[in-house]
Amino acid sequence: MAGANPVATASPGAAKNCLLKTIPDVEIDTGKFKYILVKVHDPAPEKSREYKHIVRGSSKASYHADIYESVEPIIEDKGLDCECVGGGRIEHDANSKKIKIYGYSQAYGKADHSVTFLMLQKKFGSHYNITFNNDGY
Repeated sequence: MAGANPVATASPGAAKNCLLKTIPDVEIDTGKFKYILVKVHDPAPEKSREYKHIVRGSSKASYHADIYESVEPIIEDKGLDCECVGGGRIEHDANSKKIKIYGYSQAYGKADHSVTFLMLQKKFGSHYNITFNNDGY
């Protein structure tokens, strides 16, 4: 990815925003499951440009919308707004410390897997082998 534009996972002020800090960046299961990428932002006029992305994945969800329907009320209860900006699938093997990100959501379109990759890399660190591609469903 040398020479590529840097990918933003959050606005510059997000790390200092007390409300945004209350929302965990990543919550995913192990196994093979659907995931969504959600943009969370502070609707306060003076903070309207502050946002961050979060990743949510669940092996119990039949549809990407099931995940969003469980996340949205939690976000809104904290006084924040959110929108699903795409989805896909994740294969998370905790034993071998491997994560594969791929695919898309029929309801929300394809998530920017490079954003998801950076967020998972931040959470799981360099001792995990994390890859992504834009293939498959």
